Amino acid sequence: MSQHFDVIVIGGGHAGVEAALAASRMGAATLMMTFSKHTIGQMSCNPAIGGVGKGQLVKEIDALGGEMGLAADRTGIQFRQLNASKGQAVRSSRCQSDRKRYKEYIQRVVLSQPNLSVIEDKAAEVIVTNGRVTGLKSEGGLTFACRTVVVTTGTFLRGRIHVGREITPAGRVGEPNSTRLADNFEDLGFEVVLFKTGTPPRIDGKSIDFSQLTPQFSDDVPVPFSFRTPEIPRDQPLLPCHITFTNERTHQIIADNMHLSPMYSGQIEATGVRYCPSIEDKLDKFSGKNSHHVFLEPEGLDTDEYYPNGISTGLPLAVQEEFVHSIAGLEHAVITQPGYSIEHGVVPPTSLKPNLETKTVGGLFLAGQINGTTGYEEAGAQGLMAGINATLYARDAEPFILRRDEAYIGVLIDDLTTKGTQEPYRMFTSRVEYRLIVREDNADKRLSGHGHRLGILDDRTYAGIEAKYALITREIRHLRETRIHPGKEINARLAEYSSSPLLQPASLADLIKRPELCYATVAPWDGELKDCPPKVIEQIEYELKYEGFIQRQLKDVEKFKHLENIRIPGELDYDAIPGLSIEVRQKLKCFTPLNLGQANRISGITPAAISLLMVYLRKHFDRQNHVPAA
Repeated sequence: MSQHFDVIVIGGGHAGVEAALAASRMGAATLMMTFSKHTIGQMSCNPAIGGVGKGQLVKEIDALGGEMGLAADRTGIQFRQLNASKGQAVRSSRCQSDRKRYKEYIQRVVLSQPNLSVIEDKAAEVIVTNGRVTGLKSEGGLTFACRTVVVTTGTFLRGRIHVGREITPAGRVGEPNSTRLADNFEDLGFEVVLFKTGTPPRIDGKSIDFSQLTPQFSDDVPVPFSFRTPEIPRDQPLLPCHITFTNERTHQIIADNMHLSPMYSGQIEATGVRYCPSIEDKLDKFSGKNSHHVFLEPEGLDTDEYYPNGISTGLPLAVQEEFVHSIAGLEHAVITQPGYSIEHGVVPPTSLKPNLETKTVGGLFLAGQINGTTGYEEAGAQGLMAGINATLYARDAEPFILRRDEAYIGVLIDDLTTKGTQEPYRMFTSRVEYRLIVREDNADKRLSGHGHRLGILDDRTYAGIEAKYALITREIRHLRETRIHPGKEINARLAEYSSSPLLQPASLADLIKRPELCYATVAPWDGELKDCPPKVIEQIEYELKYEGFIQRQLKDVEKFKHLENIRIPGELDYDAIPGLSIEVRQKLKCFTPLNLGQANRISGITPAAISLLMVYLRKHFDRQNHVPAA
């Protein structure tokens, strides 16, 4: 074996980048193996970061010390806050990125990172000795010794591109797929199934008639993704997106050629993405709709190419050209690259522990689309966690696992490992039951302590975050302690904002809770408006206005947290527990949950079964200190 590494990361996509950077920043000797250094950080699909539910993931990656948020801020060409008119709990950030500059930024960071080596080769075989990873063989004939391997193959594992009836083995256009590694996984006892995703045709912007389209501009004051970015520079170039629509003629062209679509001809049997469907899927599942949005997204500042988000397709190129030309503004559009469907290998994520290590091979971690997810953000979040846990494994340290009440990342990984997924998984705010307390704006408060402790987040950044929350705490205390008494002057001020008069003394905090009042109007009433940054004021207002709801959710967290603290020993014999049904025993043996909370979330595990488990664990394991008190 030519060299020894603590962590080897297979793949240079979003998951691979975060995994390799996390491991190397924690001090692990790390190797990234990728087909080409020139495709590290490639945005394979749309040139955008964030979105509903996904923006929260990017903020959490950043709070832990990851790179995706910084890359988005440096290379963004449009920034928007989604759900801005709604409560803070469901607001999500999104930006259009310059595809070329995003990739170049990531490559500069990766290739200059201490403790991180990069080699161009294809992984062929994970070497396993006595049930543990001991090395990795490449197709180029190299063999490396290692403690852990993180697999982030994206769409490359047995990837096959479909354009009509044409099938090309590939992980991305012009790049080879990985079949030997897929075979190796099956030899190791893993099931490899196929999921399907896709992409729309790319269009030459010079051939678009923008006069027929509705522009969508960036927010006036762009909100950065990273807590380490003070603001988006005013001179950073920003571009609009444009909106158009499919129509009945478009739909008729597609319907007439549906038999040529790989998904509907029987050519593809893999499961597709429900929440980001192809245009063929939209017509099939929403047959009553006469039109669908098409968002024309610029690919970058130095290119005329556009990404028409909303018309992902696997139809033949001639059909793509015909239906694209039926759309307003695209009558003379020139397609620079056909859209396509792609099948890729997935290992069912229920074969993973909550630290993303496989249950059957010690030291083997999986992250990204190989776990059945879709999207850069989901991949990056898993990659970061896999990189952290691979490093901890190499040090024989306890794994790092985020709970559902701590982070969107916790929900993502818990959903995958306890429930599995029958289709490509995408994160949404609706999946998060504690979203009042795990918001975009407080991700740094929730997670930066972990990032700093693990050695990923630097001292200076963490000190700034601590100072920020010390200021918020002091100001909230001041607002609670400062009381305002009834009187003509104060009631006249309240009347200016159509707020009811004071009948008894109230704190400034109580006044801010009124819907019609805010910090800026109330804080000066004690003599002086504090010079607090806008982001600080936002959090002060949110904590006060939603205090009752937040406290109620925190009580719910405490109510269920005791289940998470009751560990289930790995050697537990479920057959010895009286009263459990055969189905429940089978599921518990299959999933091997680490604690009662995880067992409780497994589909088909009843409350009665949890009660039986709890009684049995307390009776048989309390004396051995396996089960902490609830």
